[in-house]
Order: sequence, then C-alpha cells, then structure tokens
Amino acid sequence: MAKEIISSMRRYELKYTLSKEQVSYFKAEILKHMNIDKYGLTTISSLYYDTPDYLLINRSIEKPTYKEKIRLRSYGLANNNTPIFLEIKRKNDKIVYKRRIVTNEKEAKEFFEQDKEIGNSQISRELKAFKDYYGVLEPKILIIYDRIAYFQENSDLRVTIDMNPRYRVNDLNLHTSFEGISLLNEGEAILEIKVQESIPIWLTSLLTNGRIFQSSFSKVCEAYKREIKNKIYKENAYKQSRVEVKGGYQYGLTL
Repeated sequence: MAKEIISSMRRYELKYTLSKEQVSYFKAEILKHMNIDKYGLTTISSLYYDTPDYLLINRSIEKPTYKEKIRLRSYGLANNNTPIFLEIKRKNDKIVYKRRIVTNEKEAKEFFEQDKEIGNSQISRELKAFKDYYGVLEPKILIIYDRIAYFQENSDLRVTIDMNPRYRVNDLNLHTSFEGISLLNEGEAILEIKVQESIPIWLTSLLTNGRIFQSSFSKVCEAYKREIKNKIYKENAYKQSRVEVKGGYQYGLTL
C-alpha cells in the first residue's frame, strides 16, 4: 500500500458547481473519455484545523495570491488501524501544492495537542514548522462528501465529482459518522479538474456544450460563512427578544 501513496503533489485545480441536470450530463459524457477509478464511490472526510480566531479560513476567503490550509483526511470512517493523511495544502498563483504524511488519529491528536512529531521525514518537518509558525491550531470544521474520481491512462488528468458536500462543527473527528449539514441543494455537486499542464480539447468542449463554467467554491469557507450567518442570526434574535421586567430585562430566544 505504501507504494501507492503520493506524498507530494503540484497541479492546477479548477472547480465548477454543477446543477442536478449538469451532473447527469457530465457523468454520461465523461465515460466516453475516462474511467472511474478502482475505488468507485468513496466518502471522504476532511478535518480542518485553524487558529482560535480562524486566521487561515479568513485569509482564504479574501482570495489572496497565496494561501494555505492544514487538515486531516480519511477515506471512509477511520478507526485505530486506519491510515489517514495529515496534509498541508498551499495555493500560489493558481497552482496547488500538497504535502502529506500517513498517520492515525491518535498520532495526529498528539501532534496538535502535545507537540509530538510524526516521523522524521522532510514533510514531517514541514508540518512541524507550519504548526510552530501559527501556534495553537484547533479542529474547527469537518467537511464530508461522496466522491467519484475518473482517470485516463497515460495522462496526468484527474477529474472528480463531489456529491452531497456537507459539514459539521461538533463531533470533530474522522470516526463518529458521515452526518453533516448540506452545503448545496439536492442533486448538485462540485466538479474538480486536476491537471499538471493543460486541459485537453475534448474536455473543454464537453464543458462548453454543457454550459459548465468555472466557479470559486471552497467547501470549508462556505461552511464557515454559513456558521457566521447562523451566529449573527441567533445573536440578533436574542437581542430582539429582550423584554423589560421589574428590576431590569429578561432575555430569551424568540424563533
């Protein structure tokens, strides 16, 4: 298994938000050119860590030229024996770089909470330097989605469709469940095209014919923005429910 694990990646990543109809169209057309990979439909969980004031996510929302994130990722529900990935994802001038190592939830917890290093590789040292630079990093948002990945023989092209993307801000681990709050309407999905050089002409035509246009959609940023809106709504509802009573005010949520 270790031979199949890619620890370092550099590529372009293009994202598209698909309607229910576009999902059906794209799934049918892509099979004329690419194959579904051997894993088929896979549920992926990504646990994002951030500073107490959400510095990394807020920077990403601002769409700077350079941005970076750190996360734990599992394919399926994790357990004590399941390998998971601790990875740094950086984006600089539209090029995405990933560096990751294989670990487990126990080791990852000790890395973030007790400052214990994971291994002694170059990537391990980069992860340690990342953590030291930002100081305290806490689990903040868990992103979950059901992915179908496509590959093409003798090509660096990779295409994925992420269906039912969802999130939660409680039970922040990779082993409890796949439950979460939906980020899209029913049937919609996120298409990602990942390539080291350029998109082939046939794929460009496929996108054009399906009226599929590039969009900017970050699952973790969208989840964060929704949580901020929920917090503001609850705070406003709380303030508006203030009732004057003898000796002061009485507060309570009115929904």
